Amino acid sequence: MSTITLQDGTQLYYKDWGTGQPVVFSHGWPLSADSWESQMMFLASNGYRCIAHDRRGHGRSTQTWQGNDMDTYADDLSELIEHLDLKNAALIGFSAGGGEVTRYVGRHGTKRLSKLALISAVPPLMLKTAANPGGMPIEKFDEIRKASIADRSQFYKDIASGPFFGANRPGVKVSQGMIDAFWHQGVMAGHKNTFDCIKAFSETDFTEDLKKFDVPTLIIHGDDDQIVPIGAAGISSAKLIKDSTLKIYAGAPHGLSETHKEQLNADLLSFLNGR
Repeated sequence: MSTITLQDGTQLYYKDWGTGQPVVFSHGWPLSADSWESQMMFLASNGYRCIAHDRRGHGRSTQTWQGNDMDTYADDLSELIEHLDLKNAALIGFSAGGGEVTRYVGRHGTKRLSKLALISAVPPLMLKTAANPGGMPIEKFDEIRKASIADRSQFYKDIASGPFFGANRPGVKVSQGMIDAFWHQGVMAGHKNTFDCIKAFSETDFTEDLKKFDVPTLIIHGDDDQIVPIGAAGISSAKLIKDSTLKIYAGAPHGLSETHKEQLNADLLSFLNGR
């Protein structure tokens, strides 16, 4: 396996496919780099070098007790990019990975980047506050924490067979394979890591980070996202990023990287090619 040892001793797994301009992917919760395989296969076959890591505590990376927060995730991503000496890279984040990518820009800038993409991403802020009335109440995230403690494995099955892929909508059919893949990636992650990450993706305010975006940015969000509602997420982020393009997928759920992978792959390729 390809791994790097971070400054604190954490082993970070990553996959590195293809050659050409680098495209770096950050995955969602509670998943791993494997969740990007459809996009990586497609883009690597179209002349790009595709790199995706398992966030600390997820997939094949070390299950650290500490450091399960957005600042550390962003610094880990920076160490990977520096280790591989990537330049002119496109950075793409899905869901919680969109938060990781955004905090990376806030802490490390865009000197090694040429483009950014946020897919079903959590910024600017998921939590409902006085300043963010469109967010979700803390009770929603407390329910996720409670379900994670009670029966984490079943909870992942319930998410995948319900709102994540939109399988709870009339007429929507989701394959058992997609559900199983989500569950498998989730249970590979550490219990403490996924538990802490709930706070990281829901309570971190990325507003000031988004204002530091200074390269072309593509924002893609489904208008039937039941996990990260588009109004407080994709639409709000587009208003904060100067050079951004917002694409709304009609009827698309949160997990559109699978349910709408052909559309997403085509849009990413067009964006990367500069069209």
